[in-house]
Amino acid sequence: MVHAALAKRPAPDPRKFRDPRVTAKGEARAAVALTCLRTLWINTGSLCNIECVGCYIESGPRNDRLAYITRAEVSAFLDEIERDRLGTEEIGFTGGEPFMNRDMAAMAGDALARGFRVLILTNAMAPLWNNRQAVADLNRRHGGALSVRVSIDHFTPDGHEAVRGPGSWAPMMRGLQWLAAEGVSLSVAARQPLGETEAQTRAGFARLFASEDIALDARSPRDLVVFPDMDAAADVPEITEACWGILGVAPNSMMCATSRMVVKRKGAERPVVLPCTLLPYDFRFEMGATLAEAGGSVHLNHPHCATFCVLGGANCSGGA
Repeated sequence: MVHAALAKRPAPDPRKFRDPRVTAKGEARAAVALTCLRTLWINTGSLCNIECVGCYIESGPRNDRLAYITRAEVSAFLDEIERDRLGTEEIGFTGGEPFMNRDMAAMAGDALARGFRVLILTNAMAPLWNNRQAVADLNRRHGGALSVRVSIDHFTPDGHEAVRGPGSWAPMMRGLQWLAAEGVSLSVAARQPLGETEAQTRAGFARLFASEDIALDARSPRDLVVFPDMDAAADVPEITEACWGILGVAPNSMMCATSRMVVKRKGAERPVVLPCTLLPYDFRFEMGATLAEAGGSVHLNHPHCATFCVLGGANCSGGA
């Protein structure tokens, strides 16, 4: 199997994605207005117990460019949501590996206690395993309001380990099986390799779920979220205002129409708000230190905007 992250891509055009309002061809760049803040994402920190090929934000054991966010810092954003009646329904936690942050269970518990749904993205390996009692306690207290999404890069051990490294399959499966047995609301995130259709990807995961007695429907976009592969170094098209009509895509269907992400940069005094989960290191996308400051439109001035959202049709919430 040749994974997209390992494939050679055409070199990018250096003229692209420079001006936030105009493309390299001089056309008006597409922008997305925030219609409502349905989901607030919290990046718990960029450190991870493994280093994956093609990781969207280059997480790994040595990447601490995003610091561990604290329980108090997250609570301040939850306070703002409630004070300003923003109508936010879901708090998502991503990383890095969220369970490496020692405040993870407490932050999730705070959000759940305030009535938010909580979605935690995890590789389901040792950090989750070491926190399984806390996860079980949250699940018992809050039931279906807590969801955990496990990243599985392919439905075969070889395909998964080609991305996540040797020995990564067995501990992931242990965590996945534990979550299922515990009755935690569960989903899986996969990336679609080159040469494999989405139908083939879903069929492969259906076989895996059946063989492991995991009660997930691989046909469901909620149970199995299939993401397109991305490479910021590849040459991808810029999205113009005209593209909405050409592609038949609505701006309000984009992730940044209903979500924002909070990150804490290493050495920073306080967190900042960005449009989405895919752009943690690009300072051009910083929108301010509060949710009130982050309510403006987002110009799609990054390759991920095109590949993942507009052309890929993906959304990190995935209907969860």
